[in-house]
Amino acid sequence: MFLVRAFIYLISLAGVGYLIGLEGYKFKTLAAYSEHTLTEHMQDVMTFLSCMLFLYASRIDPKLKIAGTLLAALLAMMFVRESDALLDQYVYDGAWQTIVCFILVSVFIFLWGKFSTIYASLKAYSETACYGTCLSGVVIVLAFSRMMGRNSFWTSVMGDDYMRVVKDIVEEGTETLGYTLILISAIELVLICRRNRARALAAK
Repeated sequence: MFLVRAFIYLISLAGVGYLIGLEGYKFKTLAAYSEHTLTEHMQDVMTFLSCMLFLYASRIDPKLKIAGTLLAALLAMMFVRESDALLDQYVYDGAWQTIVCFILVSVFIFLWGKFSTIYASLKAYSETACYGTCLSGVVIVLAFSRMMGRNSFWTSVMGDDYMRVVKDIVEEGTETLGYTLILISAIELVLICRRNRARALAAK
């Protein structure tokens, strides 16, 4: 089974890498890797699916309810942030900040009176096999991709030959890798929660 799992990981990550490169092969020097490209759309889909999967996991395993809800909220905010261009265009400029604030307030309301169980739920999640994968993905998205996407770094390396598209490819590609890892961890968490629920029902 572990070999099958490793093969699925390999195919998934290789497939994402291939899809990221499609725009470059198709548009060549005109490739922009902007807000309305396949790479950005993949990020939108991954964040949305991850959010729904974490939310589902929180509903089927009482021990992981708070942890799953917090992860779902985090991915919901990431999804809104990734959709900022569409929200600015079709809603109003700065709409994503309003929605993110609404999500944060909703999370605080949900957690009100449950602070004593937050640590226990997060600890239970940290003991699952998918915790490391999720944490790696979050760190890649929120920190590593940002570090790799610094304009100062790329202008320093390229000098007068600086091309923004190269910076964007590295930043968006790395970010997509992080979202892929998060999605994989969300799928694994659902499987773990379903397995735990089946064992609990069988023990009754």
